[in-house]
Amino acid sequence: MVNKITVVGAGNVGATTAQRLAEKELARTVVMVDVMEGIPQGKGLDQWQSAPIEGFDSRIVGTNGYDETHDSDIIVITAGIARKPGMSRDDLLNTNAGIVKQVSEQIRETSPNAILIVVSNPLDVMSYVAMKVTGFPRERVLGMAGVLDTARYRSFLAEALDVSVRDIQAMVLGGHGDTMVPLISYTSVSGIPITQLMPLAKLNAIVERTRTGGAEIVKHLKTGSAYYAPSAAAVQMCEAIVRDQKRILPCAAWLEGEYGMSDLFLGVPCKLGRRGLKAIIEVELTREEQDALAKSADAVREPMAAVKL
Repeated sequence: MVNKITVVGAGNVGATTAQRLAEKELARTVVMVDVMEGIPQGKGLDQWQSAPIEGFDSRIVGTNGYDETHDSDIIVITAGIARKPGMSRDDLLNTNAGIVKQVSEQIRETSPNAILIVVSNPLDVMSYVAMKVTGFPRERVLGMAGVLDTARYRSFLAEALDVSVRDIQAMVLGGHGDTMVPLISYTSVSGIPITQLMPLAKLNAIVERTRTGGAEIVKHLKTGSAYYAPSAAAVQMCEAIVRDQKRILPCAAWLEGEYGMSDLFLGVPCKLGRRGLKAIIEVELTREEQDALAKSADAVREPMAAVKL
């Protein structure tokens, strides 16, 4: 357990993240910040009143300012507008870049030693904005993308094969968008290669569904986007850091030569521990996977170049 974890944004993703953090007792205090007056206070009070029932002692505090967030150990950034039907993640670029810039300026002043986990979309670019504005080293700025994308991929495979999700081993790398790269060569069921259990055409269809998994949910909801799985993914990253688990999880990390790429955030296998990013794991990729990862990197660089800081 750490002393304090802050969640910026008290919308569906932020509030659900705060609740999960408290229920796992990852911090003595979970602070939820939002610009909407009364919203974080009301939700935080409601969540705290669930503590006697759920059996957790982590205190949840809602606020409209950053004084209460002072010296946070971890900060999860969920602030920003959500996608609407027909809207791509990149459509959110300018609006959310301004929001994340303002949030990052506050974090730099109040919690200069925090580890950041960015959830706001477009995620890879917002991670870049957060790192540039705070000036934090890459070890302390991570994007939540691959954990969520991999969870979607695993859930679709488990459903198709009628097996437990626990037995699906997989990784999804690349940018958090339509160019993400589910690694078929590293996908297995209890060690059995997925290609021995499923026709390639069906597997390719699942790969494509994974890439558009967020849009599929937005289409159903019509007035919002996913939040149960995204919050679970962010909390899994927090837990790996707080408990120094040294988990190998696919996260958006700032590359400095890994996979032959530099100067961008991209989803890669990361070892997470108490100080944040401990190492980026480079795995051998097929030629097709290498090409797909390069294409995904190009798709990230384009909106990055359009951001004005």
